[in-house]
Amino acid sequence: MKRIIAMGAMLLMVLTAMAQMEDPVKFTAEIKTGKTAEAEIVFSGRIEAGWHIYSTDLGSSGPTEASFHVNKADGIELVGKLMPRGKEKSHFDQMFGMNVRYFEGTAQFVQKIRFTKPTYTIDAYLEYGVCSDENCLPPGEVALKKSGKSPAVAAATEPAAAEVAETAAPVVADSTVAPADSAVAPVTASTETLWWQPVTEQLEALDSEANIANHSLWYIFIVGFIGGLLALVMPCIWPIIPMTISFFLKRAKDDRRKGIKDAMTYGLSIVVIYLGLGLLITAIFGPSKLNELSTSAVFNVILFLLLLVFAFSFFGWFEIKLPDRWANAVDSKASSTTGLISIFLMAFTLVLVSFSCTAPIIGLLLVQTVTTGDWLAPTIGMLGFALALALPFTLFALFPSWLKSAPRSGSWMTTIKVVLGFVELAFSLKFLSVADLAYGWHLLDREVFLSLWIVIFGAMGLYLIGKLKFQEDAVGGEIDKPMPVPCIMAGLCAIAFAIYMVPGLWGAPCKAISAFAPPINTQDFNLNTKTVEAHYHSYEEGMAAAKAQGKPVLIDFTGFGCVNCRKMEAAVWTDPTVADMLNNQYVLISLYVDDKTPLAEPVEVSLNGQQQTLRTVGDKWSYLQASKFGANAQPYYIAIDNDGRPLNHAYGFKEDVAAYIDYLQQGLKTYRR
Repeated sequence: MKRIIAMGAMLLMVLTAMAQMEDPVKFTAEIKTGKTAEAEIVFSGRIEAGWHIYSTDLGSSGPTEASFHVNKADGIELVGKLMPRGKEKSHFDQMFGMNVRYFEGTAQFVQKIRFTKPTYTIDAYLEYGVCSDENCLPPGEVALKKSGKSPAVAAATEPAAAEVAETAAPVVADSTVAPADSAVAPVTASTETLWWQPVTEQLEALDSEANIANHSLWYIFIVGFIGGLLALVMPCIWPIIPMTISFFLKRAKDDRRKGIKDAMTYGLSIVVIYLGLGLLITAIFGPSKLNELSTSAVFNVILFLLLLVFAFSFFGWFEIKLPDRWANAVDSKASSTTGLISIFLMAFTLVLVSFSCTAPIIGLLLVQTVTTGDWLAPTIGMLGFALALALPFTLFALFPSWLKSAPRSGSWMTTIKVVLGFVELAFSLKFLSVADLAYGWHLLDREVFLSLWIVIFGAMGLYLIGKLKFQEDAVGGEIDKPMPVPCIMAGLCAIAFAIYMVPGLWGAPCKAISAFAPPINTQDFNLNTKTVEAHYHSYEEGMAAAKAQGKPVLIDFTGFGCVNCRKMEAAVWTDPTVADMLNNQYVLISLYVDDKTPLAEPVEVSLNGQQQTLRTVGDKWSYLQASKFGANAQPYYIAIDNDGRPLNHAYGFKEDVAAYIDYLQQGLKTYRR
């Protein structure tokens, strides 16, 4: 619909300018051949000042993109898709409501072909869109009709099994592709196959510590346990704490023995669910299935609504409780099955909500089961992880009984509930943001997210200093009672935190919330020019560009819902030395494993004997990470050469700038050798 409206606007502008016919672009078309069966159809254009031509792969809702069309072809076959060359520019276009990429001054588009017969005939054309700052012209065409003798003929080949459908992932940042006059080595089918070949053995040789099978079971258990303790500081864990306290606060009775029993049941349920669910789903559906679930729109929207309901309940707007008949039945049968099921479901909620954050830690354990077939070591590691994660929540389950025994728990418990409501409300937006990013809805871009957080934490600060009251505060006639000093100090901190986020509306990094907020590239108005953004979001396109430029590649396996990815980008990529190396010495390729953009058509692949169907762009990149590198956790950084071979061991989540610089420098040294 956007495109129809925009095209109508363009035609209207053209009709009003009929008195002066514009022809701002001059194109030439030629076939560049060599001594091989590979050749290039090159469209070269010169653009008048004040005009620009749109690049490729802008999507159906954008302006007219550059595209290649064939009327008739005999004796040739296309290799890949139309590729732009030259210096691309990018900006957010208000008319189309999206980032658009374009060329000014000169533009070049290249379509690779392969000769299959001694003679050839081709009738094709390039379609393009051209606009100025004031108006646009109808789509233009550049025809190419040619026939002749082929310099060489390619032998018949079968498509490689490892090749999957190419996708047109849009580049949302300024992108510099190989200059038009540079010598570009042809990218053949065999080269692309080489890019997809597994390198797990080479990675194990570079870093034997990465293979858990090389260690004793006790070592694996301890590593898993430590990983569980580290997971407790992950942001996705935090919303569960008030939910746990609220849940067991309603269940707390005078019977302390029953409270301890419920808490132990809760902790054991967490262990059983994490251990069983993680290994079972990974074995049946592959290592990417749980990550796919964690970024599912339905899953995240349900969690958003769940936390929203909890927040409103904490504010005192309504109370979540069973019908009186059910409540009486539960009270009369304190140890009934219904009570145990409710505890188990609460534990199940913890596992699902926390998985998107804990996946980077347990990713190695999960992928080990499908890449090596070793079940014992991952099971022991998962057991240690789940035990460590369950212990604190078992204490949280006991916490309500301690609160019940605390003196004068009424008024300050109301304050705690309301504050927890603000916290739940803020965290609920994180889950909505994950779905928004994965599906490209653009409902909750960074400035919108920050604006809501500023309001939420500002209101929480006003509540804590006594300037904002809720109905709950009227209970006991203490609504006009001054707030205690600890509450006032906490309120001032909340207000300071809200003020801290204000510069983020203009592009400030706001590192303290980088794990929660959407990435900076979703922000429409950004004064920060020092951000690092990948020029390529397609593996094949990025590898081809790196081969042309003679640079090593750094692949960034990331995700829209990956909180640790955002933390690395805010804490490490913003360092000037790191930024310079990523922008100038490497070709950075960011592959989003939770990108829900559909592939042109589903692709059937096999991973360790298991058949999988790749339906989205994210499926493709997740398969690449698992099949080639034997990993499925994000963030996952790997430096490779132009043939897809690793230059160094993989690098995961570690907010250490010096270590990251050392990793990048080591990759450059290996590449130069």
